Amino acid sequence: MKTNEVLSNGSRRMFLQLSAAATAAMAFRIATEATLAADERHVFHPGAVIIDANENPLGPCDAARKAIVDMAPQGGRYSYWLHDEFVKTFSGMERLKPEYVRVFPGSSEPLHFSVLSFTSPTKSYVTADPGYEAGMKAAAVSGARVVKTPLTKTYAHDIKAMLAAAPDAGLFYVCTPNNPTGTMTPRSDIEQLLAAKPKGSVVLVDEAYIHFSDGTSALDLVKADQDVIVLRTFSKIYGMAGIRCGAAIARPDLLAKLGNFSGWSAMPITALAAATASLKHEHLVPERKQVNAVIRQKTFDWLASQGYSFVPSQSNCFMLDTKRPAKEVIDAMAKRDVFIGRIWPVWPTYTRITIGTQPEMDAFHEAFQAVMKNSASTGYQPSPSLKARRSHSDGQRWPSV
Repeated sequence: MKTNEVLSNGSRRMFLQLSAAATAAMAFRIATEATLAADERHVFHPGAVIIDANENPLGPCDAARKAIVDMAPQGGRYSYWLHDEFVKTFSGMERLKPEYVRVFPGSSEPLHFSVLSFTSPTKSYVTADPGYEAGMKAAAVSGARVVKTPLTKTYAHDIKAMLAAAPDAGLFYVCTPNNPTGTMTPRSDIEQLLAAKPKGSVVLVDEAYIHFSDGTSALDLVKADQDVIVLRTFSKIYGMAGIRCGAAIARPDLLAKLGNFSGWSAMPITALAAATASLKHEHLVPERKQVNAVIRQKTFDWLASQGYSFVPSQSNCFMLDTKRPAKEVIDAMAKRDVFIGRIWPVWPTYTRITIGTQPEMDAFHEAFQAVMKNSASTGYQPSPSLKARRSHSDGQRWPSV
């Protein structure tokens, strides 16, 4: 073969590789709870009850709002020092080394960058089903096989099933409390996963909702230099979903791999100021946890008294059994200006409900009661594939449909 032919073939291969990479890059977008919910959202009318995206209706605390207003005049500056102040405050509270903390605009970016860093066509991405879907979007870009495993009979991540299904795993994703079920995976199970996982793989523990629960954080596993990355966000209990601040906590070498995809850019200074002020608010987390727990329990008590089925939750969301294709109920509720959702294909007759304020949940009760009483069941039957999964021999309990 002539030299120019070799160069031509080599150039062609390089061109195709670069084209494929460019195509993947253009197709890649970071999925957040907002973007996933937006696929189902409508135009909201004044007074609408919006309990579809796990947002906190309380918004930022007063101290955070003041910090935003005070910082706004400095919006023409990058003010990099605010980043250091946030890291110092967070790491001091959690007794972490500052180099183990990396700040992001929310936790969605480090979730995606973790998938890109540790999965590939030969290293699978392993998650629960139902579970938060964003990581699967990133796995489509990395070319990784996506392995979805059913939850256990207590609605926890099935660690044994996750390990058995993916001996080639690159990343195990454990969201606890889980989105959408709001249920916990025991800390001991996460330890078992770390002990039994394939060499070189990483466990990503998403603690976006940890403050609503009585669960134990995995941050001490980071301190012990385990192969684990913990995600935190200010979007949930801190009420800053639209302001965007979060963090990835891990060994510096793991964080460096995320940096290969994220680079470094200035955070919004208002977000850093608000997040730091929120951390310094001594009673904020326990007070909001209590508010959410009280309203959540009142909602559960009402649903139980009316004979409706749901998955008990320790978070600010839960899964509600609609007894028929959930899309019908979502649409009927929207006509009453109560917006709920969304649906996970593995549980087609369940929809996720976010805990709102007490007046919002009262409006939800009224609308849901009317929708359920004024429309008959469609007689939905699960597909053969769903029936097969429900008969899984490992003692799994699947919701009735």
